[in-house]
Amino acid sequence: MRLHCEAEVVSRHLPALGLRNRGKGVRALLSLCQQAPRSPPRPPAGRAGAPRPACLLVATLKDKRGTRYEQLKGNIEQFFTKFVDEGKATVRLKEPAVDICLSKANSSSLKSFLSALRLAHRGCDVETQFSPLTPVKTSEFENFKTKMVITSKKHYPLSKNFPYYLEHLQTSYCGLVRVDMRMLCLKNLKKLDLSHNHIKKLPATVGDLIHLQELNLNDNHLESFSVALCQSTLQKSLRSLDLSKNKIKALPVQFCQLRELTDLKLDDNELIQFPMKIGQLINLRFLSAARNKLPFLPSEFKNLSLEYLDLFGNTFEQPKALPVIMLQTPLTLLESSARTILHNRIPYGSHIIPFHLCQDLDTAKTCVCGGFCLNSFIQGMTTMNLHSVAHTVVLVDNMGGTEAPIISYFCSLSCYANSCEMLK
Repeated sequence: MRLHCEAEVVSRHLPALGLRNRGKGVRALLSLCQQAPRSPPRPPAGRAGAPRPACLLVATLKDKRGTRYEQLKGNIEQFFTKFVDEGKATVRLKEPAVDICLSKANSSSLKSFLSALRLAHRGCDVETQFSPLTPVKTSEFENFKTKMVITSKKHYPLSKNFPYYLEHLQTSYCGLVRVDMRMLCLKNLKKLDLSHNHIKKLPATVGDLIHLQELNLNDNHLESFSVALCQSTLQKSLRSLDLSKNKIKALPVQFCQLRELTDLKLDDNELIQFPMKIGQLINLRFLSAARNKLPFLPSEFKNLSLEYLDLFGNTFEQPKALPVIMLQTPLTLLESSARTILHNRIPYGSHIIPFHLCQDLDTAKTCVCGGFCLNSFIQGMTTMNLHSVAHTVVLVDNMGGTEAPIISYFCSLSCYANSCEMLK
């Protein structure tokens, strides 16, 4: 029986000697073996020989012969399994006085291996096939590779799974029309590149890849980016997202909950608007949305602080001279209560109020004064120099312009008047 993982063997005598362990595991292959008999006696006629005791072999790429820990029976002081579901555990031996720290293991394989170790510790028959006491082959570490790049259909694995420990997977030019569900079992995945395929929709379970930092979906057939993904664990992990060369017309308001994003590429889509709350992407530093159909920028765009911005080739409109007035007098109960909830930051959700009211609150407009408005507002349009939000700006058009129209909202006539006075 074998287990692929990262392992670190820590001597418990080190602190007494004033030394510290390295604190980092290495790729390892743990094998549960049977000890070779020193001088095997012949069993009496008619009686089977007693089972040979089990031992533990820890082999690494540098030491393929491995280190053998013999006589497991009664020699395990303690199992530490609090984080076994995360693929982590520690086995404490009595002799020698070491802790074998395991990590990055398949949780189900780890549980099976620990169960076999417990049986060996108790001296019971281990109901599994023992591994041979032979040096490990380099090929046996293949399942522990952390990076795989596939750039053609003929190299795409159809009959076998992806290595469980992958951290970087690229499957480009493979003709994929959907995300392979086997990829969603790669819980250590940090970078997933599915560019240059024919994927039309992303499953919500992509959001279960809790360590995913980079997602490349360039040159596919996507028409949307789902709300479920925006509200998944990607909120805490995703740093870079490439959605360029797809067919996306709009991103949901909830997209702005991906607040760890630093790089966002949206070039060559059919975008007709940015999310209204785009200013909430406080960590965004690189934004590229060239060759779309953006007529103007949302009011919160001015809250961004970018290093690089590319909006070349969009169909920006000329600012209208007259504002759009949608004021309600007096304010409706819906408008008044919505403004109160948002101003006081009162928590809300579909478990408290109807879902359509949550949508209204999510899409509320932000006034230049910092207040909020739902259906009662004045809408104006001005131009902004993109250098006010980005250090490096790609020209908006072939005329050398760096200005773009931006929508502004005003919650009352006085806010609009004050803003006009400031512009003068």
